[in-house]
Amino acid sequence: MSITEEQAAEAFQSGSPIILAPGPQTTDRIPPPPDDVWELPYGTAWVYYGEGNGRLTRPVLVADGFSVGPTDLSLTWELLEHGPYPLLSEIRRRGRDVVLVGYHERSASILQNADAVMAAVIEAIDRREGDHPLTVGGFSMGGLVTRYALAKLETDGIEHQTQLYYSYDSPHTGAWIPIALQAFAHYTKKLDRRFSDQINSPAAQELLWQHIADWEDKPATSDRRIAFLRALEEVGNWPRARETRLIALANGPSNGEGNGVAPGAGAVIGRGLAVTGTELRTQSEGDDQLVAKLRVVTIPTREIRTNGLPDFDGAPGGTLPGFGILADALNKVPGFGVDNPIREHCFVPAVSAVSVREPATHDDLYTPISDEELEESPFHDVKFASQSETHTLVTEELSTWFLDQLP
Repeated sequence: MSITEEQAAEAFQSGSPIILAPGPQTTDRIPPPPDDVWELPYGTAWVYYGEGNGRLTRPVLVADGFSVGPTDLSLTWELLEHGPYPLLSEIRRRGRDVVLVGYHERSASILQNADAVMAAVIEAIDRREGDHPLTVGGFSMGGLVTRYALAKLETDGIEHQTQLYYSYDSPHTGAWIPIALQAFAHYTKKLDRRFSDQINSPAAQELLWQHIADWEDKPATSDRRIAFLRALEEVGNWPRARETRLIALANGPSNGEGNGVAPGAGAVIGRGLAVTGTELRTQSEGDDQLVAKLRVVTIPTREIRTNGLPDFDGAPGGTLPGFGILADALNKVPGFGVDNPIREHCFVPAVSAVSVREPATHDDLYTPISDEELEESPFHDVKFASQSETHTLVTEELSTWFLDQLP
């Protein structure tokens, strides 16, 4: 039985949006009520006092990452507390206060959401009892939001009193969503534009190393990313206060070992009548590489080819189940069933999380990171995972190292 475009559009739009973002999307657990709530420009903060603290005393600010819509801080709590390691409980057990910073719109420009962080920093200083220095950072995009916020405060002549800046698997030199997934998002825009709108959102364009705004486009650095990098340069690129120590954590290894995803392999393969002929492939290195065949409802099958890109999907670093997220959504729509041999791809390469190289070539991505490179990086210290793992996964390996760095 065939399906019309109108029927397909109705089926897509009646379901949840396809969101290529890390972390839990739902939870049945209810977090404890915060000790305080701060309303901020473009955001909100939940404050949890550390053990033995009756007021804000030793603040640790945690900025949210990328997604679509407003931050649900109960999901932030879920990510950081109910994964492999209970990070928030351990921070509070050590007498530090947790300040979770969320945004009114997670896909808005990093520069806009930095206003929320700057306000949270100032609020923390104003409300703090005593003079213990701040710890400020974030997970994924949150590490970039806080990086810009602290540098902007310094440029504006405002003391942020931050002794430790941290980024947890943040894409300092760019993140990666496979071109096959970006093309599919735009190709299906007539049916449901929400997936395409996410790829074209301000924050996504600022984060992605290569972006396409339409399925027929050639991958390139977005003008929005160029403008964001220019804005970073204007505030000195990094926090520069003498008392501020910069650290980075990466959900990938430094030894150059990939995650096992082979280049040029079928990741999402259409089997339903509406998508028979569709195939999304992992990225291959070199020119004229077929990354997608697109056929959705209508008869023609379009091919997407790339030139000059590296075999990015298998690179060492934090992974995202982008292919799996799409496949799970399609398999809920009648006529759109797919096979999904490969669920994950590299999202934040290790070289990006510690800001040592642009992820432009195979060698950039896969060459082991040397001690000499790390000495030249902006960070005073870094911690790598033993192997590639899920982006922003809160592991004991990374978390215990982080806790030891807290002032």
